[in-house]
Order: sequence, then C-alpha cells, then structure tokens
Amino acid sequence: MVDAVVPFVVNRLGDFLISEAVFLGGVKKEVRGLKKELGSMQHLLKDAEEKQYGDSDIHKWVSEIKELAYDIEDMLDVFRLKVHGEANDDDSGKPKPKSGCFPRVCSSIFDKGKEKVDLYNIGKDIKDFRERFNDLSSKSQVLRLKDSGNSASKGSSKTTGKLRELRRSVSFAVEENVVGFVDDAQTLLAKLLDDDPRRFIVSIYGMGGLGKTTLARKLYHHIDVQRKFKNCAWVAVSQDYTIQDLLIRIFKSFGFIVENSEDLEKMNEEDLGRRLHKSLQGHSYLLVIDDVWDKEAWRILKAAFPTDNKNGSRVIVTTRNEEVAKNLDERIHPHRLRYLRRDESWQLFCEKTFQNFNADEELSKLGREMVQKCNGLPLAIIVLGGILSNKKPQEWHGVRNHLWRHLKAGSIEINSLLALSFDSLPHQLKPCFLYLGLFPEDSEIIIEKLMYLWVVEGFISENEDCIMEEVAKDYINKLINRSLIQVEKRYWGRIVTCRVHDLLRDLAIDMAKDFNFLYIYDEIKDSNLSLVVPPYPRQAIYYLTKRFLSHQSNPRSRSLFLFGFGDVELGTRGQRLATMCRTFRYLRVLDIGVYKHHKIFDKEMAKLIHLKYLGWYKTRIDASLIYNLQRLQTLFIYDTFEVAKLPTEISRLQELRHLIGGFYGNWRLLIDNLTKLQTLRQVSPSIWAQIKTENLVNLRELFIAGILRERAEFCFDSIANLKSLRLLVVGGNLDEISFSSLQPLSGCPHLIDLRLKGKLEKLPEDIHQVLPNLECLSLELSNLEDDPMPLLEKLPKLTLLKLGGGFYKGKKMMSRANGFMWLEILLLDVAYETEEWQVEDGSLPRLNGLRIDRNSNLNYPERLRSLPSPDLDEFGEYPYFPRR
Repeated sequence: MVDAVVPFVVNRLGDFLISEAVFLGGVKKEVRGLKKELGSMQHLLKDAEEKQYGDSDIHKWVSEIKELAYDIEDMLDVFRLKVHGEANDDDSGKPKPKSGCFPRVCSSIFDKGKEKVDLYNIGKDIKDFRERFNDLSSKSQVLRLKDSGNSASKGSSKTTGKLRELRRSVSFAVEENVVGFVDDAQTLLAKLLDDDPRRFIVSIYGMGGLGKTTLARKLYHHIDVQRKFKNCAWVAVSQDYTIQDLLIRIFKSFGFIVENSEDLEKMNEEDLGRRLHKSLQGHSYLLVIDDVWDKEAWRILKAAFPTDNKNGSRVIVTTRNEEVAKNLDERIHPHRLRYLRRDESWQLFCEKTFQNFNADEELSKLGREMVQKCNGLPLAIIVLGGILSNKKPQEWHGVRNHLWRHLKAGSIEINSLLALSFDSLPHQLKPCFLYLGLFPEDSEIIIEKLMYLWVVEGFISENEDCIMEEVAKDYINKLINRSLIQVEKRYWGRIVTCRVHDLLRDLAIDMAKDFNFLYIYDEIKDSNLSLVVPPYPRQAIYYLTKRFLSHQSNPRSRSLFLFGFGDVELGTRGQRLATMCRTFRYLRVLDIGVYKHHKIFDKEMAKLIHLKYLGWYKTRIDASLIYNLQRLQTLFIYDTFEVAKLPTEISRLQELRHLIGGFYGNWRLLIDNLTKLQTLRQVSPSIWAQIKTENLVNLRELFIAGILRERAEFCFDSIANLKSLRLLVVGGNLDEISFSSLQPLSGCPHLIDLRLKGKLEKLPEDIHQVLPNLECLSLELSNLEDDPMPLLEKLPKLTLLKLGGGFYKGKKMMSRANGFMWLEILLLDVAYETEEWQVEDGSLPRLNGLRIDRNSNLNYPERLRSLPSPDLDEFGEYPYFPRR
C-alpha cells in the first residue's frame, strides 16, 4: 500500500512545481530535490512491503515512509488552500466573488507581505522532510532492503520461515464426521465412478475449515472407489514442498516396491517422474493432492501420470483458491463446498458436545446462539463443541461472551489456518484484507464502496495502463477466490455485496492491531475501553457516546467511520461532532452513519481539506461545505428517499470520480468540468439534457431516472459522446418516456450493460454492430410491434437478457438455430396476447436459467421447461441509492 501512496505524492510534487511556480520563489529548488529523493525511495518499497509482515523493524520503516509521504501531501494541500482557497473567503466562510481573485492573492502574498503563504516556514518543512528522508535511507541499508528491480527475494527469512512452519504443522483435516455433506459426497462420488475412460480432475474448494480434506478422505476410502482403482495415493502439498519430495511421497503412497528406498532419494525430478509414469502405465489410478495453493505443482507433476490409459483414472484436488480449482487442468470438474445450514450446524454441534450430559432449555438456547455465530464453518463448530463438552454448564456464559477468544485458544488448527491464510496473501492484498476489519460484525459490505475506499486509501497504484477501480475489483475477486470474502448478493451477474466470516474478521482486526493499521471503539462489547485512542491511521466507532467524544483525540487519523450513535443527544450532536472534526484535520476518509446534522458540524467538516471520500446521509449540500473539498474523489449519498441539492461550487471538485445519490440543481454549471468523473447516479432526463457530455470522457456508469409529469423522448445522441461508458440505465421510476433510435449507441464501443424502461419504436436491424460487446440487456415497457428475437439473438456476446412487462405486443416469437449462442439467463414477462414462442434446435445452447411469468399464456418447447428458474430479486430494478 505504501508503494501506491509514495508514487502518488511524487506525482503531486511534480504537478505542484508546474502549477504553483509563480508562488514558490526561492523554495522551488528544495521542492525539486525532495521530489527526486522521495522518487528514489520507490525502488526499495516493494521489497519492504513483502517483508514487513514478518519483521517489526521493517514494518516500522514502512510506516515512517508512509507518514513522511502523507506529511508532504498535507503541506501541498495547505499551501494550495492558502493560495487558492482561504484568500477567496470572507469572514462568514462563504466564497467571495471570483472576479479578480488572482491579483488579490498575488498582492497579498508578495506586494503587501501579509504572509498568506509563509515561504520561510515551507522551506523549514522541506528541510525537515529531507532530514527524515536521509534518516530513512540510512535505515534501509541497515535493514538490507533491496532494489525491487534486482531483488529475487520473495519475503523475509522470518516470513518464509513462519510460512514453512505453519505448512508443516497443519493438515486441516477436521475429522471423519461429514454432517451435511451427504449431497456433496454423492455428487462427487458419481463423478469419480463415471464411465468416462479419460482422466480428469475433481477439485473441491472453499474456505479453510469447511471440511475439504475430510470429504476427500471419505471419497478416497469409499468401498466403490477402492474397488474401481487399482492404485491409490494421497499427498499433501501444504508443506514447504519440492517437486522431488512430492514425487517420492506419491511413489511411496502408491505402495510401489523398490529394492532400496535410498535409490529414490538419489533420483532427480526427471528420473522420478519417468519411473512413476512407467509404474502406472496400463493401470487405473486415483491420486489425491491435498491443500494446493497454486497451479505450479500440478503443472510439473502431471507429466508423471499417464493420460493414454483410457481406464478412467481420476485426480482429486483440494484447495482454498477458486482460480486454482477451475483452471488447474484442461479437464476439471470444480465443486465449491458450501457452508453448513443451520440444522446441519446444530446436528454437528450436538454430536460433539452432548455426550457427557443432557442439554436443558437454557443450554440449548446458549448453544444455538454460539453455533449461529460460527456461520456454518464445521471446524469452528467442532472446536466449540469440544470446548463446551469439557465445561460445566455454568461456564457456558463465559464462552458465549468471548467466543472467538475461546475458539482460538482451544485449537491450534484454527490459529494456524487463519495465520496461513493471511501469510499466503500477496503483499498488495494484505492491507485490503486488513481493511475488512473496519466493518461491523455480520455487516453486508457494498462492493463498489469497498473499491472506492481502497483507491482513496492508496492501496491501488495509479497506472496509465489500467483504471484503479478495475484493479480494486480484481483484488476483491482474488480475495473471493481465496475464500477470504463470501459473496452475499449478485445483481445482473455482478457481485454487489459481500460478507466476511466472523473468524476471518477477527483475524483481520488482530493482525491490523499488530501492524498499527486500524482501531475499533465499541463500548457495547467492552465498556472498559481506554479513552486514550492509539495513534492508528484508521478508526471505526461502533457506538458513539458522550464519553468518547469528550476525551478522544487522534489528530493524525486518516480515516474515520461512524457506524452508530448511542447516548449522544440530538440537540448537542452537531456541536459534539463539530468538536470531533476539529481534531481530525488530516482525514482522507469520512463515513458517517447519522441522518441529521447540525450547521456547526457542516462548517467544521468544510475545513477537512484533505478529504477524498465522503459518505453520509444528506439532503442539502451547502456551498460552504463543498467549497474547500477540492481533493474529493467520491461523494456517496446513502439512501435517504430524498434528493439532495448540489451547489454550483461542486464544479471545483476536479478530482471527483464517483457521484452517487439523488441530486438536483443547475447542472449546466455543475458537471461539465468534471472530466475525471466515472460514476454518475442518478440524474433526471431533463437535467441530463443540460450537460455538455463531450467533456465526460471518463464516464463509465450512468443512471438516468426521475418522475416526469408529461411524456418525453430520450435521445441517445448525447450518450454517443461517452466513449468509456460500460453501464447505462435509463428509466427507473419514470412515468412515461420513449426512446429515440438506438443507433447513436454505436459511439459507445465499450458498453456491456444496457437497461431501458420506456417505449422503443423498434430495434435497429444492425443491432449486433451497434452493440457488439453487449453482455446484459433489459427492455421493459418497450411496446415493440415486431418480434425482437430475430435481432436480439444476433448480439454476439449477450449472456443475460431480461424482457420485462410490456416489451412486446405481438402473438408469436421465433428463436432460430444458432441464435443466442452465449445466452445463459433469460427472463420473459410476456403479455397475455403473446401465445407462442418457437425455438429451433441449436438455439440457446448455453441457456442454464429461464424464468417465464407464471400468468402468461405462452406455449414454448418442452425441453426448456426443465431449466432452473433464476432468482428474480437479482434482476429487478437497480438499487439507485445504496444503503450503508
């Protein structure tokens, strides 16, 4: 994360030298030298980032580099605000007229000497920064940090040693009980016993502790499996393995006879592979490779296993990584192992716990409460049951109150499993995982919010070749693939919310404290919390009280999340929050979970000039509030069921990337200059018509909705200027709207998701050329007269299609052979008068989900009636205003 912050500050120093040259005078040379020195430090940062989690000294060095970068950034912001901001404000805090402000600033600084910008003090600051830099440079030599371009290091010896020790000590086999996995076992057993003569892999994947190894062992020892396969072997790859060691252990596990075992030890990889291949030639075999972390091991091993036997050999792989599970080989059958359901969790708990005594009603209630907190993770339930089975009934309350502490104390497997999950992450994903600890227990996290936060926190390096939000999305997918994040809700194929298992969240919090990464204040859980808040850069307050507000102070905090308000009275809340704001002058992130604010709070918040992310409930945004927040990248207005008025001063926010909420105002003066804007949600058609869209070159997501009093036509000509557009939603809760020709959308070559609600005269004959990359399409109230299927089926990449109520008023539809070649999900809400849908053989070859309105009178092929019906909630109207 530091190697993202430092380049950002270096770039800002360069821009600063150019844009503020007239004001810098004699300190220009010092600024240029600081830029050069800080830039040179970047070469050491990757090495330091990878090593810091195993070495406290390196971690301290990384933290000091980060603090230095932030301090330099603060100096730049204060300088620019004094030159271009405060000089333009009157005593009331409201902006002065803009005319002639530049001469006044120059006059006040140089001609009249009023010290709006004290170059002497800035010079002293830069001197201090350079001294700190020299000290850090000297420390880097002591720590033996290497230039990332020349270093082949993959981590410190401490980190590598710790990882090796963990992998050697833990196999993560839960036990023989596989409660709840009967259906999984039957499904996978059928795959193993399949008549297919070709070898293929069955991969079992999911979070550590789900029982992957236990399930694999059940399959391995199943009597039908043992009868089918003449040769069976089991090898665990979770150790600090070498290919030579793996081949030797596989050879021995198969039970092949060797005259002298020392001969094997002397063989190299190639000779071992050749001998193993010869021993298996002509025989069926089953190989289990347990706890695979990457694809490299099998890539090398597979040459030793015959593929031309044609006798149904099989390989079972267990892994936590979805990418490995799905891409390990050309012929692979991945199987995600689910969490236990509530009834299965309780059954497993009872089998482990109530062996020595009977449970009364109170114990059962306590037990169910604790089991529910395990969220269906078998390992946690088994460990909990083992702990409670040795506790007296009166001691159960103590376990309930400190559940995770008891679980971790009661099982080395849990401790090692969690630590290994973290240590195995690439260094750039570690801060992203730790960040998840900020969110309250059992909370549903909005994916787009998480992406935007990671960007403003500096976890994503800025690169001309990629968009930072896309990199953030890729990081989220990698954490999901590694089973560290659970997908909660999907919408139109996109993951919109996620959760983190409580055990993993607890891990993130514990690790974050070790690295001084974040601090959580929660008086509900711990009323004895110290009021001396550690100087961590990120704070989450779960239950804001007068006690906390009266004593807390952390002026160097960078991020603040307020999730709830306890005994803070409504009448004094604004004053207390304002007081708190005065001690958080360096905030980059402010996320507020309160509906009503006070003007004094708004006035103090307006002074948070470093803010990059602001998330809150607000229906009126005053000019005085927004005027100084020139570094703001994300403005997130949560679901208030009201629209917020935007002041014209928002046009000053040249860094704004995401504007989310319901807004109104004089948009002709608002949005035109925001050339970095990527997300705009939402505006009405009449407002959109005011905007000079040719300036919005980076806009990727656009939501247009609102209530119209009279019929209106939406013209797509304005959309044609949006060359970067990926998602377009028009309609929402509009009363009546009709669309002009879709032809102008050919100007949006990257458009992949289009949802329209309103009358559409007709579809263009060349729609496949107008929208060549479209993957998701929703048409509702289109009132089409011609059958849309012959045109829509030509869209070459369409995978999701929703034809909602009123899309077509004809009697017959036809889908031809070779049509809809990539369509996976189809939702049809046909009018009563539509009677028949003919589908030729060869059409819809990949369709795996079909929903047709139950009230329809449609006649369609029998072969489509057995397809599963998708969850309609995933394909409804888009949530325009996300809840916090």
